[in-house]
Amino acid sequence: MNYSDIKKIKKQFQGRDLLSISDLTKEEVVLLFEVAELLKGMQKEGKPHPLLEGKTIALLFEKPSTRTRVSFEVGTYQLGAYPLFLSYQDLQLGRGETIADTARTLERYVDAIMGRVFKQETLEELAQYANIPVINGLSDREHPCQALGDFFTLWEKGKMHKESKFVFLGDGNNVCASLALLSTKLGVPFTHISPPGYELPLKIQESARREAEENAISFSITHNPEEGIKDADVIYTDVWVSMGQEEEREKRKRDFLPYQLNSSLLSLAKSNVVVMHCLPARRGEEITDEVMDGPHSIIFDQAENRLHIQKAILALLV
Repeated sequence: MNYSDIKKIKKQFQGRDLLSISDLTKEEVVLLFEVAELLKGMQKEGKPHPLLEGKTIALLFEKPSTRTRVSFEVGTYQLGAYPLFLSYQDLQLGRGETIADTARTLERYVDAIMGRVFKQETLEELAQYANIPVINGLSDREHPCQALGDFFTLWEKGKMHKESKFVFLGDGNNVCASLALLSTKLGVPFTHISPPGYELPLKIQESARREAEENAISFSITHNPEEGIKDADVIYTDVWVSMGQEEEREKRKRDFLPYQLNSSLLSLAKSNVVVMHCLPARRGEEITDEVMDGPHSIIFDQAENRLHIQKAILALLV
């Protein structure tokens, strides 16, 4: 692929929303990876790529953020567009204006909306009323940009194939949901390990199982960390307490303690296993320092690739 190919590929993406991994086909995901790889290479070589020159991207935040905000702001700028940061508290949304009215207004000013919100329904309503692309930067249901960046990282490292065993160790949260949907869509066997009562939502399980059956791969859920980790090629973990769950902190810490990713558990995986985490990490809780900073960790490669995959998403959708 070369730079001129992006304009051709753009025709099948332009104007679409990205609210869920389900919005993409396997072939479209691979195209996103190829565009991300190209743009990443150009950025490393110092070659300008102002694909969105003259555009404005609204970045709507209900939740605090490090990686999502910085990667979207920097990526938008590198594509030649203007990143317009909008805090929920600063908008009239915080004073009772409807999402529909906000969407109708923003579409007159900007060329796309990225939203990091509490509820998936907020994004769905924005997409319903705004005739511009709406991108899910995180919701209670999914985190598609995170999952796409993660699998782009695995794609780069040759870990994205039917022989790879992808294991998610922890809560069946929004990140786990998007990873399960994407892993099974791409034909990578997926195992979710969690304490009882913290499994993926049933609808996500059903969708992932359908994808797994179509691709003739396994999708499984277990409560046994030793059994689930055995022979893993990829181990992914996340915080035990997500934003909005602070009242459950002590119970969750007790429930998840046997599911900590430490050297002992890691030793059960393959010798060339890679370790992933979407960050921020609670060192000493879900993951220990020696694992996070150890030779198997590709955590900060993931963090970097959020920038490159989101640039590909913006370049094609906007």
